[in-house]
Amino acid sequence: MPNSTIPTHIKVRGAHVNNLKNMSVDIPLNSFVAITGRSGSGKSSLAMGVLYAEGARRYLNALSTFTRRRINQVGKANVDSVEYLPSALALRQRPQVPGVRSTVGTMSESLNILRLVFSRLGSPVCPNGHRLKPTLAIAENMGHLTCPVCGVHFTAFGAESFAFNSTGACPTCGGLGEVRQINADLLIADEDQTIREGAVAAWHLPGRNFMPIVANGIGIPIDVPYKDLSAADKQRVLHGDKQTVEISIPSAKGKIFHMNNAVYENAFAAVEDSMATTKNERTIKRLNRFYTFDTCPDCHGSRFNPKLLQQLLVGKNIAEVSDLTVADLHQFAKKIVAWLPDSMQTLGQSLVSELLLSLQPMEDLGLDYLTLSRPGATLSTGELQRIQLGRTLRSATTGVLYVLDEPSVGLHPANVAGLIKTFRGLVAQGNSVVVVDHDTSIISAADYVLEIGPGAGKNGGTIVDQGTVATIKQQSTSLIAPFLNGTATLRERPVLADRDLWTKGSLDIEVAHRFNIQDITAHIPKNRLTTITGMSGAGKTTLILDSLIPALEATAKHLPLPKHVTHFNNNHVRHVIKVDSVPVGKNVRSTVATYTNILDNLRRLFAATPAAKQKGWTASQFSYNVAAGACPTCGGTGEISLDVQYLPDINEVCPQCHGARYNKETLTIDWQGKNIAEILALSVDEALDFFKAETSIENTLQILHDMGLGYLLLGESTPALSGGEAQRLKLTSRIGKRQNGTLFVFDEPSVGLHPLDIQQLVKVFNQLIQQGATVIAIEHDLDVIANADYIIDMGPAGGINGGHIVATGTPTEVSHNSASVTGKYLKQHLALFGQA
Repeated sequence: MPNSTIPTHIKVRGAHVNNLKNMSVDIPLNSFVAITGRSGSGKSSLAMGVLYAEGARRYLNALSTFTRRRINQVGKANVDSVEYLPSALALRQRPQVPGVRSTVGTMSESLNILRLVFSRLGSPVCPNGHRLKPTLAIAENMGHLTCPVCGVHFTAFGAESFAFNSTGACPTCGGLGEVRQINADLLIADEDQTIREGAVAAWHLPGRNFMPIVANGIGIPIDVPYKDLSAADKQRVLHGDKQTVEISIPSAKGKIFHMNNAVYENAFAAVEDSMATTKNERTIKRLNRFYTFDTCPDCHGSRFNPKLLQQLLVGKNIAEVSDLTVADLHQFAKKIVAWLPDSMQTLGQSLVSELLLSLQPMEDLGLDYLTLSRPGATLSTGELQRIQLGRTLRSATTGVLYVLDEPSVGLHPANVAGLIKTFRGLVAQGNSVVVVDHDTSIISAADYVLEIGPGAGKNGGTIVDQGTVATIKQQSTSLIAPFLNGTATLRERPVLADRDLWTKGSLDIEVAHRFNIQDITAHIPKNRLTTITGMSGAGKTTLILDSLIPALEATAKHLPLPKHVTHFNNNHVRHVIKVDSVPVGKNVRSTVATYTNILDNLRRLFAATPAAKQKGWTASQFSYNVAAGACPTCGGTGEISLDVQYLPDINEVCPQCHGARYNKETLTIDWQGKNIAEILALSVDEALDFFKAETSIENTLQILHDMGLGYLLLGESTPALSGGEAQRLKLTSRIGKRQNGTLFVFDEPSVGLHPLDIQQLVKVFNQLIQQGATVIAIEHDLDVIANADYIIDMGPAGGINGGHIVATGTPTEVSHNSASVTGKYLKQHLALFGQA
């Protein structure tokens, strides 16, 4: 027989995706490989743009010839060759935000199994109220049953009957768990205004701006303050019958438009009709402000048809079981088999084993505090990604390449161990795991490390170092090595003496009862950096985002405090700016240049050139969002979307403008030797030299540079930025101004940041504090926590086991607090850098 050699490495040759510079690299198979490097260095380009894109494309080659031809045409990665590449699955940094019908149970698919358990093993009730014990006959004869007591024939509930997104939905709320009702108080914007001035908020909706004139046509006074209208006229505004009337509408330019049959639509109907005719998420969100949402009175928020709740399993109905935490559900599931008759033991054991198997990944990944009934939209990004990862693990595949982008997002150091255990489990099953991450504990646990750099953007795209962790630690060229071996500078800020911590006073808040928080009081030092720490679900978000921010906003507007806040002292802090990691901009039209003031200034510069003046062009000609300047093929987006059979649309660079966004005519105008597309292709740092004489642009560029964003291209799409990059970009308008009386709240600012970039972030915090601001960061990253002036650690765990303040103090104090889980990991981290 001829000798056969099993491949041991994926061989990538000549990769040019994004900023990769003809990269060639061998990546070990059947191993846990970590890819590290500065933000924007090219890590995701290699992992997602080459490995996943090529692996998925080859996997999809089994589709029809037509589909395969289309994918090959647009989907092939810009790489010379990739050999020995397995089929690939990817878990991205930002999972899609779940809809209103998604819960932990539906997303993890554990509810699917639970529904089967209830339908096969549950104890049903006949229409006359007689309870039937579970039997093998009932389990096998799903459909028609006969009550042994009264003899009535009835249909048993099948697995589909227990689906609240299908036939099992509560008829009152449609399976949403809540009912919404238009609130009359919200339909009126300002009772002191007249209808003509805009008192009726519901008539501000699209297509209703002429409704005041219609109201005037049917006899409702529109030049009297709303509060002074008669009760009858107010009733007509809110509930008046639909009727037609002839009206004349004056335009802004003085023209008169006549409508013979204008329909009067009252304020309630304006909202109801708009809601009934739209599926647009943004419109629905806008309309929701007119509604109040209450728990469904019939299903009490369970989403299930109340009839289903008669069927019991070990004394509990499906709603009660769905409300158990994953940890408690595990214990409950162990009781099921013993509860069943002997004849059902085998079937019961099989179904229970399947249920426990679906729960295991969530337990391993530190999500055991979640309930299956928890709405998906209330989960953090990290929780969403771990549920997605857990669902993938259950498939128990082999020979697959798993590519994960920042799986440590939103993860407490205590949960990272479970994540690493998961990676090792995948490798043990015969798979390959490639992880893009900055978490040094994940990198330290890898079998092999690839470091890409040395810088970001145009300064990245090459392999700086590769090898085992031990090898990387010894490399003088490695940027991550100092953070692995403890030789880097950990503390970037001066350490305050205890007596100086509270010299500016504090913000004080007491929360009586909110989710898992029960009567806690927190003191946050003013004009300092405070980190709020703790396991996922410990109550960090509840304390800061759901309590502190609403309390501060209410105080600033002289409104009552939120009901769950029993005491609040703002200590003259009147403004709050929440800086989260949500992507900047809605689509590819949003770029670094449009988000800042750079493009507006650029357009003015180009419009002022003699060539543009000669053509009679204004600044709008140099906007790619206007037809005059935009490429006619892509409409100014720089890319086109292709419809591919059976698959999501695929985007490719516009074949006419090649990503420049502008039409050929607009690009004939130069400023200082470059057209506007060539300027947008510059990085921030390159543009700094180019715009030395243009103060308005140079100042913005300098701020971007100082915030560590010098590698971003001016024309770079902002929705594609990492969470940490998005947060810093949002701060550009704030840097350099006095911030006395302002509170900045950062929600996981370390997302997507290399330890070197975190050092830059800490300097930004310091700059804000020097400007007079108070800074709070909700954070898991130990580098950020170690740089805090004060820590409030919540826990001790998540969910019902959280909600308490377990430790407060400086990083050193918390690291020595035995009650703090965060402190345990912080102590190890400080010790690594010689600061314990």
